Amino acid sequence: MKPSLAKGTRDFSAQEVSRRKYIINTLQKNFELFGFQALETPSFENLSTLTGKYGEEGDRLIFKILNSGDFTSKVNTEDWEAKNAKKLTSQISDKALRYDLTVPFARYVALNHGQLNFPFKRFQIQPVWRADRPQKGRFREFYQCDADVVGSTSLWQEVEFVQLYAKSFKDLGLEAEIHMNNRKILSGLAEYAGISDQLIDFTVALDKLDKIGKDGVVKEMTEKGISEEAIEKLDFLFHQSENAIENLEALKEKFNEIEIGKQGVEELEFVISTVYNLGIPTENLVFNITLARGLDYYTGAIFEVKAKGVEMGSIGGGGRYDNLTEMFGVKNIPGIGISFGLDRIYLVLEELNLFPENAISKIDYLFANYGDAEALEANKLIAQLRNKGISAELYPENAKLKKQFTYAERKAIPQIVFLGKDEIESQTITLKNLDSGEQKTISWTEFLS
Repeated sequence: MKPSLAKGTRDFSAQEVSRRKYIINTLQKNFELFGFQALETPSFENLSTLTGKYGEEGDRLIFKILNSGDFTSKVNTEDWEAKNAKKLTSQISDKALRYDLTVPFARYVALNHGQLNFPFKRFQIQPVWRADRPQKGRFREFYQCDADVVGSTSLWQEVEFVQLYAKSFKDLGLEAEIHMNNRKILSGLAEYAGISDQLIDFTVALDKLDKIGKDGVVKEMTEKGISEEAIEKLDFLFHQSENAIENLEALKEKFNEIEIGKQGVEELEFVISTVYNLGIPTENLVFNITLARGLDYYTGAIFEVKAKGVEMGSIGGGGRYDNLTEMFGVKNIPGIGISFGLDRIYLVLEELNLFPENAISKIDYLFANYGDAEALEANKLIAQLRNKGISAELYPENAKLKKQFTYAERKAIPQIVFLGKDEIESQTITLKNLDSGEQKTISWTEFLS
């Protein structure tokens, strides 16, 4: 059988793994600097834990796991013959791969809230799975790097997350725009247009503006039954100025008698003005009134990050989800979190040639193999190098030197160490630099120092 990869998955070479580690280590360092602690949860959850948390579209993208053994034995015959997928799913599957890291985190908080110290700040770097259509920058298996705080309604948390985004992308050498909105503003807009009962349809369509354009959004709203009059009232959404504060001031007038909308504007105004005062460049922070993020659980601030200078989807996103743990029977635990899209960040850094040289792990020395006796002495030196944190390896076979040279070149090992009988007797090594061609003989003591 010809080997193949499952669609939407990838193998990673040594270079790719090293570069991914560079991103992860940069993010982890910043998570810890901001006071977040590490957490890991299982790769799969009970299906009931995940269902209903991501909206109708999200539910369709959850990878279900078939029950063990003869999973068809307890299936209702009528449902089987009718090919009723919705009813059959609950009968043949009760587990699913996690869709994101936020819902499993909320489940963790709900299970352990009695023992946690609030506000509880955690970061999590693990893979997630979505049964999405694979395309550039979108995979079925990918890593998320999340940071969340639960147990605080303070808007200073929103300010801190903007700072965390800004510092992390600066450390990666990446120019990024942090787009912000507030779910309460979207609720206010729906009330302003008289379509509060169609809030989800409205926000899901609006969130696609950058993908399908104004005409596409209007068409989708119309297909969802949103009236022409409502769409006309919302036309100003497609004609925003570049000044965030100006746009918020304009909204205040429209929300004169809409309390939830006014609250959303005030919250966002505080965050944006505070972040400006803290020195985040204004061109890197965007009030995006059409930003909705189609997940049902956001209740306040919404974030989305886009890389400058490259065509790519969002490389980060998140928001406030004050009522998420209520779904697990635990009330009054507000939360807010953001996510970094590791795979897309990788693609952006690669496309813009922003990976530093030290993002690739290299072996420092290859010891040539002259036979078992010489190899034994070589291994003694190799062990001492490794104890000093210096990477080295012995070519495993007593092969022709040309073959050993080729091996070193292909692995980008910069230096070859020759330790033959003469060198062993004089306790020296001959060192050849493959880049410059320079060769010298030095004592073991000098080499190890």
